[in-house]
Amino acid sequence: MADDEEIIDSEEEAEEEEATDLSNSDVCTKYQEASKIVNLTLEGLVSQCVPGAKVVDLCQFGTTVMEAAAKKLYTKKVNGVLLDRGVAFPVCISVNDVVCNHSPLSSEEVEPLKVGDVVKMDLGCHLDGYIAVAAHTVVVKDGDSPPEPSEPLSNVAVAAYNAMLVAAHSIAAGKSNVDVTKAVERVATHYGVNPISSVRMHQMKRFVLDGVKEIALKEPTPEELEEGEEKLPTCKFEQGEVYAVDVAMSTGDGKARPGELRTTVFKRNVETNYKLKMKSSRYVLSEVDKKFPTLPFTLRHFTDEKQAKMGITECVSHGLVTPYPSLHQHAGEVAHFKCTVLLLPSGTSRVTGLPLPEYFKTEKQPDDATKDVLKELAEIAERKAKKKAAKRKKKNKN
Repeated sequence: MADDEEIIDSEEEAEEEEATDLSNSDVCTKYQEASKIVNLTLEGLVSQCVPGAKVVDLCQFGTTVMEAAAKKLYTKKVNGVLLDRGVAFPVCISVNDVVCNHSPLSSEEVEPLKVGDVVKMDLGCHLDGYIAVAAHTVVVKDGDSPPEPSEPLSNVAVAAYNAMLVAAHSIAAGKSNVDVTKAVERVATHYGVNPISSVRMHQMKRFVLDGVKEIALKEPTPEELEEGEEKLPTCKFEQGEVYAVDVAMSTGDGKARPGELRTTVFKRNVETNYKLKMKSSRYVLSEVDKKFPTLPFTLRHFTDEKQAKMGITECVSHGLVTPYPSLHQHAGEVAHFKCTVLLLPSGTSRVTGLPLPEYFKTEKQPDDATKDVLKELAEIAERKAKKKAAKRKKKNKN
């Protein structure tokens, strides 16, 4: 009897494990739908990046779009509870020398956008814990006239975008993170720019944004290793996994550092506990545990912003939350792009991310290996477009 019970338990565990894998069509659908919401939000943000727009308003706009779109899906309750869905990574709008993670509070607004500003937008959405993320870079235009970015900015934007495409293509079952890092470094070297060394790509799992498997944009030099920079362990990619392909590059030294902007984005360290002394700190931790137990959040989402600002410090000092500081690259131009890829049985599928803005142009041609990848991706896109057009034509006939 005991043996039978063990068999039943093991079968139940197997079923539970299978339920969170891409082999489960429902899971795959949730990733696809979350990806559509991410792309919709990015498109909306691009249209809102105009002279005079406030960064905090853009963040709130993106949040509203994501939450409203997510609420329209999976509206039936399961066991009396609605499926968890919404923001997986707070909308961040980082301007000019700010690389990432800038999501200001309403009470601490920075100057509005102006013509020529370089805007990096970064966000994530989830449905039932299945996460899709993306980042995009644009230049604020003057009315209907297209932006005219400088040659260095255009060059680094093309390099970062192509590196993202090449990296996404390289993340395939059987390959390793070393293969991807080499591909990104090759693209950066060819265009004469530097990857932002602190930015990494991560495996994503259900309710887990930063998984165990990581990919560096560049291998640390001996000097950087002496300074304490970590060399990532080698890992292999497997079918059924999901990755955030995150690429930021600079015409400067590639060493982004925290600046003067307040850190507002944090994530709960679920394995750490501590009896907090301050009332405001206990308020923050209570709210985090109720509303943001696993995924990153911004202090702007708290009802009492003053209490949140006071209480978060003690939470950080005792390791209860991990900060995501706004990183700056003070020398040179910066571009940031990110997409989500699913390792399906049919191959690697890139499900988030917008096309590179047409005004980013450079005289430099891709290296041969990158050119081959871009050609292959263009052919795949063309086949998909023809297939979609044929389906639409057939549907119209019926």
